[in-house]
Amino acid sequence: MQDRLWEIVELNPRADEQLHYETLFTIGNGYLGTRGSFEEGLPGDSPATLVHGIYDHAPGMLVPELVNVPNWLPVSIFIDGAPFKMVTKTTDIMRPPEGIVLGYRRALNMRRGILTREVLFRAPSGSVVRLEFERFASLSDIHILAQRIRITAVDGNPHIRVESAIDGDVTNMGVRHFLPEVNVDDRGDTIGVEVKTQQSRYIVGVGSRLISPHRIQTGSTGNRPYTVTSFDLAQEDWVVLDKFSSIYTSRDALQPLDTAQAKISEAVAAGYETLRERHEGEWATYWETADIQIDGDDEAQRALRFTTYHVLIAAPRTDERVSIGAKTLSGMGYKGHVFWDTELFCVPPLILAQPKLARNLLMYRYHNLPGARNKARANGYEGAMFPWESTDTGEETTPQWSDPQPDGSRIRIWTGEREQHISTDITYAIDKYWRWTGDDEFLIKYGAEMILDTAVFWGSRVEHKDGRYELSQQIGPDEYHENIDNSVFVNRMVVWHLRTALSVLAWLMGSAPADAERLIGALNLTPERLAKWNDIIAKMYIPFDHEQGIHVQFPGFFDMEYIPVPHYEPRTTSVQAILGHARSIQTQVIKQADVVMLMALLGENVGAPDGLDVRQVMLNNWNTYYPRTDHGSSLSPAMHAWVGARLGLTEVAYDMFDHAVHIDLNDNKGNVRDGIHAAACGGVWQAVIFGFCGLSIDEAGDLQVDPHLPEHWRSVTFNVYYRGEQRTFTVKNPALVSSATR
Repeated sequence: MQDRLWEIVELNPRADEQLHYETLFTIGNGYLGTRGSFEEGLPGDSPATLVHGIYDHAPGMLVPELVNVPNWLPVSIFIDGAPFKMVTKTTDIMRPPEGIVLGYRRALNMRRGILTREVLFRAPSGSVVRLEFERFASLSDIHILAQRIRITAVDGNPHIRVESAIDGDVTNMGVRHFLPEVNVDDRGDTIGVEVKTQQSRYIVGVGSRLISPHRIQTGSTGNRPYTVTSFDLAQEDWVVLDKFSSIYTSRDALQPLDTAQAKISEAVAAGYETLRERHEGEWATYWETADIQIDGDDEAQRALRFTTYHVLIAAPRTDERVSIGAKTLSGMGYKGHVFWDTELFCVPPLILAQPKLARNLLMYRYHNLPGARNKARANGYEGAMFPWESTDTGEETTPQWSDPQPDGSRIRIWTGEREQHISTDITYAIDKYWRWTGDDEFLIKYGAEMILDTAVFWGSRVEHKDGRYELSQQIGPDEYHENIDNSVFVNRMVVWHLRTALSVLAWLMGSAPADAERLIGALNLTPERLAKWNDIIAKMYIPFDHEQGIHVQFPGFFDMEYIPVPHYEPRTTSVQAILGHARSIQTQVIKQADVVMLMALLGENVGAPDGLDVRQVMLNNWNTYYPRTDHGSSLSPAMHAWVGARLGLTEVAYDMFDHAVHIDLNDNKGNVRDGIHAAACGGVWQAVIFGFCGLSIDEAGDLQVDPHLPEHWRSVTFNVYYRGEQRTFTVKNPALVSSATR
């Protein structure tokens, strides 16, 4: 197997790329994520370990956020009394004052889920050592974290001192979330830190043990317990040190620190090699269905594996009360909040590749139905109205104001109140899960209730005007245009939602009549309510320009200032940032796929008035909205790649795919330091499978493909689950097959 197609490699570390690579090199296991910070630390670094579900609303902060828990990584190495540091410049090559890095390689092996670093280092004393670091967050036991350090004396006979620690003094970029009282345990060979969050009162316990062939001592300085070992190395001699850590929270155990320390004893008994073997075995099962093999494009292959890796390490394996945030568990961006990114971008790949993980994510929404119902009531509606941003409570957590702008002003954030399509996005994911998995039990017990109660919300939300139904004060996927009336995306998806709800109810009445009656009574699904849903379906206003043969984004859109977005190239920022917020909202500049997103979700079911060919309408939509789209959101390029491929626009679809699959690797948005773009990662998987390969369920209920591969892709091979059965597909490029037969 070609490991180069499974590795992300850094050879020349640079200070200005430090935080970028910390994000890229995040390791995780669906329980936690740890950024790729150095064991010894570095000025300006941003070490963080984020655990699913551990949120806190710190004093003075507008909203709660995921909490950076005590750091399990620290390992400091001293060579002949001087600390090993990643210093790359010196005035005296023979006797540098702080030592010098002579060689360096860091690599994330995505197939194995292991991060490694190799450094050739000359100490101030002149001794040269090779330091090899390896770490992983076990996928086979989510509470085990392992590090291995190999130190080799290349030149000289150095004295080595190693200090392993847990750092209990951690913050979220200066914001403190833990109470001042910290329980520090330095009494035995397994050190520990236990902390409690200020508002949410979660307890987090972190334990650690250093395994050394030489004598160890333990102690602590403040909230930093440590273990120390020291020894001499003869030239060409080497030593291996293992560090085992464990994290538990009060969501997992009654006594988190005690439980973590007991888990470490299990890890030590098993040994590093055994733990790594089990971990790699679990990764092999993940990749068996999640991997997409592209023949003919090595760079796309590597980048696609990178995006898939980050979806997999963010998806909870066993916990159905947490979900994937917009920046996964790799950074502080968006405060760890959960958006529609999960249901429309991350859940679909998991439905096909790891359906149990997809089910966990949907169950997060079910458990948080009370919060959705609270929001509906608070806004004067019925049913369930899911929050635009949510955390552990299921309540709305979108801030109402932005952080201060350069001029000190703040921008009003309306998404928490007006971006209501998330309720339908969740229904879309539930319906997709059911149709692909055939998990009737899930639909009967959980999914149907969510689909139907969000339909109740829409039935109370629509407005009847002049013989038709409308929706005012909405925000569609295009967030540049706020508080608009009759977003075609929202209106059309509401029609889809109500049709789906009626279909699900009919299925329940035939297949699970007792459960149908239960939900009819609990949700007050009276004949009058169901009749209204049918009336809305028939009379919902879908903005459409018959002359141009296009869906109109919203009435009045084309009356605004036209900005030729393609002229604003090359650029590394959004057109909105160039024009300014006040002007851009009065233009035809679109933030991200909106009508195009509608076509991705519904395909030819997007519909067209009588007498018009729906395929031509879709092309008209593309030609209208593609040149107006800014791609100011990372969510946008992948959806354009998907739709472009289905429309046969393979060249531009590939350009969009290439941009999307490299958003994080190339830092195309300039903010990867804040975390991985989860939606982009899930979106590119869908662009390949649903777009370029054209995988779908046909009218007979079987799977079919309709390839529109980029011209240089010879084939694509992938595995998916369909109704409990694993299916393998190899989709060949029709153009190359035809050429080969001529």
